[in-house]
Amino acid sequence: MQCWSQLLPVTETKIRLQKVLAAAGIGSRRACEALIDQGRVSINGETVTGQGRRVDPEVDVIHVDGERLQTKAEIVVYAFNKPKGVLTTMVDDQGRPCVGDYVTDLERRVFHVGRLDADTEGLLLLTNDGELANRLIHPSFGVDKTYIATVKELANQALASLMSGIELDDGMVKAAKARIMDRAKNAVMVELVIHEGRNRIVRRMFDAVGSPVTALVRTKIGPVALGQQRPGVLRVINGAQLRALYTAAGL
Repeated sequence: MQCWSQLLPVTETKIRLQKVLAAAGIGSRRACEALIDQGRVSINGETVTGQGRRVDPEVDVIHVDGERLQTKAEIVVYAFNKPKGVLTTMVDDQGRPCVGDYVTDLERRVFHVGRLDADTEGLLLLTNDGELANRLIHPSFGVDKTYIATVKELANQALASLMSGIELDDGMVKAAKARIMDRAKNAVMVELVIHEGRNRIVRRMFDAVGSPVTALVRTKIGPVALGQQRPGVLRVINGAQLRALYTAAGL
């Protein structure tokens, strides 16, 4: 006897590839079809060269020119300019200002990627994609984190020491890049690029070379820059910038 469920129509969950590409902001459907014909699109590691392919946006991994498309509807990524004095936590039992205060109106629950100490301001990414967050944090993936540190003075050999490596109490650390941006009386602004995410790592690096930080701002994580985003403002990361972020994380 035939089961009732076998008589029901099968629901089609897959969508035409060019429609998914267009929805992700790659271009018009015609332009997306051209990309497919040119062999610039892959699904789950397999290059697609013919039209008519259907995909499941919630399951299939799609790349265009080597860049990952984030097609899962529930995944979100935000850039937040954390003000000074705000704790990097979603809830504070003492009622102090925290990152969670700024995301109460979001439809989806997010968490912060790494931390900034209360006295450090600047770029903090928020997402609900655990794999992306782990890759952005872990130094083995080499994602750049750019800071601008202000110190009162900086010895001539300090930049070389920051670049060559400094032994801290929890291991060696070195900057990928370090340069002086501006020098004035009692203030030197230094741009520092690192791959680390350890607690207060930038401040401890400058302490180690005898130049305690008086102000610190994180300005960039991988391809995502703070730009003119005002403190306390949350910004959606999407389109080309989102694709570049996933690519930087090796996804």
